[in-house]
Amino acid sequence: MLVTDRIQYRQYFLGIAVALVVSVLAMLIAPWVSPLSPLLITMLAGIAWRNLFPVPEQLMPGNAIVEKPILRIGIVLLGLQIAAGDIIGLGWIPLLGIVAAVVITFTVTMAAGRRLEVDRGLRMLIASGFSICGAAAVAGARSVTDADEDDTATAVALVVIFGTIMIPAGPALSVLFGMDAETAGLFIGLTTHEVAQVVAAGGIVGATALAVAIVVKLGRVLLLAPVMAALGLLNRQELPDTGRKRPPLVPYFVLGFIACVVIRSLDLLPQPALDTAAFIQTAALAMAMFALGLNVHLRSIVKLGPRPAILGAIATATIIIVGLVTSTLTMHLAS
Repeated sequence: MLVTDRIQYRQYFLGIAVALVVSVLAMLIAPWVSPLSPLLITMLAGIAWRNLFPVPEQLMPGNAIVEKPILRIGIVLLGLQIAAGDIIGLGWIPLLGIVAAVVITFTVTMAAGRRLEVDRGLRMLIASGFSICGAAAVAGARSVTDADEDDTATAVALVVIFGTIMIPAGPALSVLFGMDAETAGLFIGLTTHEVAQVVAAGGIVGATALAVAIVVKLGRVLLLAPVMAALGLLNRQELPDTGRKRPPLVPYFVLGFIACVVIRSLDLLPQPALDTAAFIQTAALAMAMFALGLNVHLRSIVKLGPRPAILGAIATATIIIVGLVTSTLTMHLAS
């Protein structure tokens, strides 16, 4: 019995170990290739491996573990980065802007995707990634929907492209509309997709803008919980009744995410523990993105055509409009 158990555990070990090594290497490389985050680096590595070299079958059992349980651990620990007090301190207009950016962008993207006849799973991933927090939101949405690995890779690629465009575009628009440093940070945090991209864009404007942009961005990340819960509920309702056990009303990892936000907001953990959790969170999400990348076939993505890119452009334009309205209101009321 013990020998059988060892064999079973061993088949998972290799895939998990390879994903861990790749994720740690990506975390070491990421500071040198900003604004690419470890999540994006590992997904690119997984896609390159799958499409350029043979992938050993021995990796796949562990890969399945990394794709779901380890991914969800990363999303749960993401909650420890968010202190509710910091976000509430932004004021009521920025708070309404954060909610509007997520809700309006998500809704418009879903509606536009339907008109463009983009597959339901893919448009959910694009709507989540562009409205909330980039690759992490795409991965979270994938875990509660019926989207596949090719959809995930497409959505992440669009996040990279349009988020990178926003790095120079965000500061440029803030100058064009005469924003001060704090308002520019608000605009960048509301409109830029990836946290790493927010840091790059905010850093162009200055330290004040960067500090505000990060807090605003984390406010968008906070809305990951209700959006994932809603998607999970929608997916549960649309599953055919086969008599099998149905998924929970609210995914357990969403409840864990909320619990971590509460812990961080109540300041129950010392800074070293938060730093350790942040490292584990980044590594877990990076591992998951590598695992997803290993299942991506580029030919399948090419077959999707230009419609997902058009949808990404619509989503970006929508969130820019919301960001401009929020920033303009904030400037007028402050003056």
